[in-house]
Amino acid sequence: AVAVATIALKTGAWWLTDSVSLLSDAMESVVNLAGAMFALAMVTIAARPPDEDHPLGHHKAEYFSSGFEGVLIFVAALAIVWAAVQRLWSPQPLGSLGLGMTLSVVSSTMNGALAWSMLKKAREHRSMALEADARHLFTDVWTSAGVVLGLLGVAATGWLWLDPVIAIAVAGNVAREGFSLVQRSTDG
Repeated sequence: AVAVATIALKTGAWWLTDSVSLLSDAMESVVNLAGAMFALAMVTIAARPPDEDHPLGHHKAEYFSSGFEGVLIFVAALAIVWAAVQRLWSPQPLGSLGLGMTLSVVSSTMNGALAWSMLKKAREHRSMALEADARHLFTDVWTSAGVVLGLLGVAATGWLWLDPVIAIAVAGNVAREGFSLVQRSTDG
């Protein structure tokens, strides 16, 4: 529910402002939802008791969730860079920045609360899938904060090129997190 609300808020922020950095933030939220759905499936599989084919249990299924989310994050980073480069070549004026940034901050607050709760549960249950999803949500919170600060810079300076540059920075942060998740998954 939080993921769907976040997608709606961030998509609304992008629609109001036509900011490619807010679009990149919304795209990352779509990845959050896909990752959360896959994590739920893997946690459900991991909870199954041992059977003849898996005498030690199914707990390794959670590592697939982390790896899958990492790959999704890479795809989102590529899409963000594609959109940002297009906007860098053809800058566009931004509109309704105040309302757009407010929607972004509200969605970020929701994500932060959810991530904190998920990380607490992940530690309690020693769940790799929950931890990966929580860490991705925390990355989303910091990304959103960077986007809002960057858009404040656009508003203060009028430098339209700053919006796509922020989006490319978001993509770099997203790709770094994706690499980390894939690496931890394969290590597991």
